[in-house]
Amino acid sequence: MEQQIRYYLNKLYFLLLLFLVLSCNNHKKNKIIDKKPNILIVYMDDLGFGDVGFNGGEIATPNIDYLAAGGLVFENGYATSATCTPSRYALLTGMYPWRKKEAKILTGSAPLLIDTAQVTMPKVMKEAGYVTGIIGKWHLGLGDGNINWNTHITPGPNEVGFDKSYIMAATQDRVPTVYIKDGKVINLDPSDPIQVSYEENFPGEPTALDHPEMLQMKWHHTHNNSIVNGISRIGFMKGGHSAKWVDSTMSKTFLKEAQRFVVNNKKKPFFLYYALQQPHVPRTPNPKFIGKSGKGPRGDVIVEADWTLGQLMKTLEKENLLENTLIVFTSDNGPVLNDGYYDDAVEKNGSHKPWGPFSGGKYSLFQAGTHVPFVTYWKGRIQPGTSKALVSQLDLLASLSDLVNKKIPLTDSENLMSTFLGETPKGREEVVIEAMSRTALRKGNWVMIPPYSGPEIMKKQNIKTGNSMEYQLYNLGEDIAEKNNLAKTNKVKLDEMIETFNSIKAE
Repeated sequence: MEQQIRYYLNKLYFLLLLFLVLSCNNHKKNKIIDKKPNILIVYMDDLGFGDVGFNGGEIATPNIDYLAAGGLVFENGYATSATCTPSRYALLTGMYPWRKKEAKILTGSAPLLIDTAQVTMPKVMKEAGYVTGIIGKWHLGLGDGNINWNTHITPGPNEVGFDKSYIMAATQDRVPTVYIKDGKVINLDPSDPIQVSYEENFPGEPTALDHPEMLQMKWHHTHNNSIVNGISRIGFMKGGHSAKWVDSTMSKTFLKEAQRFVVNNKKKPFFLYYALQQPHVPRTPNPKFIGKSGKGPRGDVIVEADWTLGQLMKTLEKENLLENTLIVFTSDNGPVLNDGYYDDAVEKNGSHKPWGPFSGGKYSLFQAGTHVPFVTYWKGRIQPGTSKALVSQLDLLASLSDLVNKKIPLTDSENLMSTFLGETPKGREEVVIEAMSRTALRKGNWVMIPPYSGPEIMKKQNIKTGNSMEYQLYNLGEDIAEKNNLAKTNKVKLDEMIETFNSIKAE
């Protein structure tokens, strides 16, 4: 009898102990959720699905791979567009870019694309008590189309929700080649005002066509206008000499600003949109990274970007912020090798496959255009693993809004916070992808591309566009490279896809 009593007492003790442990774990878990996490979006530029080590790439990316190994890797993660401006618009607004006709690759002097009254990710975060910042590439327009670069430039990032901004206006290969902090060009000499034009050159200013002897990097196509730092750009610029950036230190400049933002705001919840410019052209690695990849400048800047991410992670760790920071790592669109300069990207690529197992690349409706690396990481909160859930960068707006308990108006964004945290394998049912104003549908494992005229291959870039005068239907579960068009042999599935596509487009 005594033994039985002792047995039940021991069992009761064990159950009480188990209950206490579970209660403590749940309390700790709830405590993490209740405390607003910092949010960091690391947004690469032209990084392909296969450019990272965790997806089989041959370029060393140990810091990105560390993030993937400790986080949740989405095998079916999408940018909305195969080019930069539309993807960035969708990321920040939760709206499909093809719903706004102006959401195309913008010039450096284009007006602000986002309406200042529009719901945006930084606005939601700001309303939730976050300090918000953007550092890096903007490329969503500035001002009203008549920019005076020598005064305060508005509207811009600060008018759509960012407390702090340190940006380039467009891309590294477009003028103006200056940094802009909170609406003002940095280091500008008032006696040497900046002028910018995308229509005609300023008298007496050298271009690649007039002075090829000034070039340190030879242009291949389109990049033959103003010369800055021995590199010819798209567009014309005059003045602003003291404000011009140094291309080879750009990544380090943005890194220092990101680190400063983190340290200055470590006592508050912060939202940082860290938009790296690499590996977009012109590929100008810091001397420290030249030759490190064995793949030419394109590989070298990927190695540099990986190092940059590692340095920012170290800052988060040093400031004891890593366990309360949700990190999203992804890219604005797929890869391109030759995108306007002779830089050995094609010649030194070797057997590396930036496009991964897919067809196409940047500018393409085929998978490599929008099917990009996509990782969520939250130390101690997200369990490492992989997910087959279909997710889009569109969904970050609604998901992060839910995370910080903020309601937003209806957009194309779906609340997949549980999916991003690894709590459910369920993703969205379908997603519309876009490339150069052409759209297609992925639903389940199926992809439907409507008929489009135009070249089937972009010859200068050597990229398959996805254009065809007939409907295309592919089963990615069996044909991930999209080589076997089933449109004629599976009319039922094709009609179903067309109906879904048309209903979304009509919304």
